Amino acid sequence: MEKKAFDLITFGEIMLRLSPPRHARIVDGDIFEKRAGGAELNVASGVALMGLRTGIISRLPQNELGTFIKNRIRFVGVSDDFLTYDDDPRARLGIYYYEMGAAPRKPTIVYDRFNASVCGLTMDDIPAEAFSSARMFHLSGISLALGTRDVAIQVLKKFKENGALISFDVNYRANLWGEDEARETIKGILPLVDVLFVSEETSRRMFQKTGELQDIMKSYAQEYGVKIVATTQRTVLSPRKHNFTSVLYSAQQDAFYTEPPYTNIDVIDRIGSGDAYVAGVLFGLLKYGDPQKAMQFGNATSSVKNTVPGDLPSSDFKEIDRIIREHNATGPVSEMNALPACFAGRATARPFLLCEEQKKHTQPAVDKLQGAGW
Repeated sequence: MEKKAFDLITFGEIMLRLSPPRHARIVDGDIFEKRAGGAELNVASGVALMGLRTGIISRLPQNELGTFIKNRIRFVGVSDDFLTYDDDPRARLGIYYYEMGAAPRKPTIVYDRFNASVCGLTMDDIPAEAFSSARMFHLSGISLALGTRDVAIQVLKKFKENGALISFDVNYRANLWGEDEARETIKGILPLVDVLFVSEETSRRMFQKTGELQDIMKSYAQEYGVKIVATTQRTVLSPRKHNFTSVLYSAQQDAFYTEPPYTNIDVIDRIGSGDAYVAGVLFGLLKYGDPQKAMQFGNATSSVKNTVPGDLPSSDFKEIDRIIREHNATGPVSEMNALPACFAGRATARPFLLCEEQKKHTQPAVDKLQGAGW
């Protein structure tokens, strides 16, 4: 594939998440922790943390909240080259409130995103060179459900025209739009999609597909020409314990890829774990072009994301690679992150060098310690 400035560019709303501490309730609490989030930002940050170059197209309010989000974007290694800013006095950042669950109480989400600044984003806000600067473009169904739909579809088509692979996560949200509207809108772009993420439930309910899961997954390739179809499989044992794996279909190989699930995942915060899966799969495809590796990276990144608070992932390539190897190991594995072999069995303190002036001041103390048996 041709070398380009970005491996992946995404498009979507970036939000402010407010959560009561730990397992406190929204109706009771007086304190909220703030975090950055949003499906497409979560994906871009996950791929960036793994070592690839990513960017996001979005619009933020020109105020302190916008600055907070911009700083978080930069912190996770995502380019802000394609962010634009809304200086209208009414400019606002979409907000959502998230309350963690504890069995038998389920998690709760309350959205406050109406008329967010991103809804005013136009094609004129996006530099023309952006469309030819990425190997892959990613979009989710959330952007199609909001006021950004028309621009999102135009952006997708421009990236496709310029040779980018198109990734699309259906990510259906019933509180944003109805099944009929979603089905007809998404069917209109599926012929442009190369990599599709869709849950089995969404396939059966919203797309009204029937039959075995593998036949359903293959049907997207047969009907729309999709090259890769990925479906996650999460078993919720309780709000704090999940099992997770996935199935990935490659039309080119006409083969399915899966693995035994990650079991008894300690769920600290599941928000963003689906986006982390998308990030892992896209990283595997962009880095290796290998469906098997893509599935493994997707499962590992999603499983680990459950164990950290907030929407954004925090795992780099080294950690995910280790987790994959341990998941596939047949023998015992270390309970803790082990030191490199070169340090095994010896002290880890490193000698340091002093200049002559420093030696004059420190040597008497060193001599005294040595005389005391150190």
